[in-house]
Amino acid sequence: MQEIAKGQKGIVSEVIFCAPLDIGLYSLKYYSSECEVKFCGHGTIACMYDLIKNEPALLNKKTVIIHTRRGDLPVINDIANSDSVFITAPVPEYLDFKMSVDEIAQNLNILVESIDQNYPVSLINGGLRTLLVPIKSLNRIVNILPKQSTLEGFCRNNDIEIILVSSSEVSKNVNSFRTRVFAPKFGYLEDPATGSGNSAFGYYLLQKKVWDGEIISIEQGPNLDYPNIVKLKATSVDGVQRVLFGGNAVVKYIENSDNNGQGYIIGKFPMVQIRLSITLAKRSCLRKIPTILTGY
Repeated sequence: MQEIAKGQKGIVSEVIFCAPLDIGLYSLKYYSSECEVKFCGHGTIACMYDLIKNEPALLNKKTVIIHTRRGDLPVINDIANSDSVFITAPVPEYLDFKMSVDEIAQNLNILVESIDQNYPVSLINGGLRTLLVPIKSLNRIVNILPKQSTLEGFCRNNDIEIILVSSSEVSKNVNSFRTRVFAPKFGYLEDPATGSGNSAFGYYLLQKKVWDGEIISIEQGPNLDYPNIVKLKATSVDGVQRVLFGGNAVVKYIENSDNNGQGYIIGKFPMVQIRLSITLAKRSCLRKIPTILTGY
């Protein structure tokens, strides 16, 4: 699996392998070109949307379960109502993190005064260990340009998987926040749409009591006028408040089966209004496991 992902370096961000365990139960594994990834939100949306929409046995099921390294997660099938699926984020872990804003700013290649110190910097695992850094303004957040090698070293030295920067200033009033997510540990600088990172951000907002859990839209990415959109909502699962992130997928391209007839590839755009291209191999040559390649 890792070799397949390595072969996609520079083309896609993650590769997702999906194998059926039972009707309505699937095992998902995630790989970047560098390593296995414990959880990948946008790839999960694309995978589950495609499977549910095109599998008659699943289309009428309200909930499908996925088995991941971050636990068994319910997937809510809302295709009939909103043409979307919603993934239940893993149970959050609120982790200890102590570091000066000066050091954080230095590694992000920003001025210290860009960090909004009215809100704390936090480390939350909502699928991936996410460092959450509040930024004062929209202009400051879209102009962040870290050096990939510097930020990768910072993440590895501090056991951080991704860094999410956020601002309450937005370019479109229908949205509630602007975020950007940096993931140099996985072989690329920035992820333009991130389920796990925004899930951690949702847990952060709930913890700070600045969000009531009703559905919100988050704009993500460095493009001021054309951000990607991630939708969040919260619900109670077994008495624990959980964040859900949702969207759909659109076919990008189809490739014919190989010489051995081992399957075909379908390109996808995951998430609602997300401008990412990914590919889906319904039957891969490797153990006939469905393969999702997610990326730009």
